[in-house]
Amino acid sequence: MGNLSNIGRIFYGIAIGGMGAQAIYCMDLPYILPLPEHFPASGIVILAFILGTMFIVAGTSIIFKKWTRQICLLFGCMLLLIFCFYYIPYQLLTDPNYMHLGDWENAEKELAFAGGALVIAGCFSAQNENHLSKILAKLIPLGSIFFAITIVSFGILHFMYGATVAGMVPSWIPWHLFWIYFAGAALIGAGVGIILKIKTGVIATLLGTMIFIWFGILHIPRVVAAAPADMADEITSAFLALTYSGIAFVIAGTSLIGAGNNAI
Repeated sequence: MGNLSNIGRIFYGIAIGGMGAQAIYCMDLPYILPLPEHFPASGIVILAFILGTMFIVAGTSIIFKKWTRQICLLFGCMLLLIFCFYYIPYQLLTDPNYMHLGDWENAEKELAFAGGALVIAGCFSAQNENHLSKILAKLIPLGSIFFAITIVSFGILHFMYGATVAGMVPSWIPWHLFWIYFAGAALIGAGVGIILKIKTGVIATLLGTMIFIWFGILHIPRVVAAAPADMADEITSAFLALTYSGIAFVIAGTSLIGAGNNAI
């Protein structure tokens, strides 16, 4: 199942690199990264360039397997620090509805990115690892848990906002609300299974396949049909779906290979 891990790794690398290129091209940050009100426009451009460059470097490294373990460890830990020291304070201090699960959606997306980078880092050999990498590598086992927390949360949100999300289902598919609830139950079950390590390989394979189907039949058509004002957000959403599918496939591949032979 090494091929499954490789497919997932490439999906993740393409999505991360693509989001970085998008940030630089648009000179703006994707919608998943909220900024304080009245943040200066010049500051947004600088942040977009810096973070966009980091995403491109990480994506390129992941796709072409160049210093992948070291870069993924640094990238994943950087995202985790952003989650802990930016997202959490931002939500608690600026959002009056911080107790509402839906308001943490973007923070959880970023947490999933961090988890994916750590999962991919764990697929590569630790030979000749420096002291910093050895310290950061202790976070690798948490990568799949970070991802699974986001997946469970998204499943719950499918039930909370079922009627609203149903409008995203293509018109040619019947029983919109049924499929939203079905997907929600599948996400919750998959996330719990990954956390508890119950048939992880099979569950993660099914999860990655399900999300990739969404990518193909839901997100790509929405990008094609999007108005110019909505294009950037729809592209970001498509990259997000490809990222989640890729992470799930990497988890599946490494689980089915076994911890004793997991280098790709």
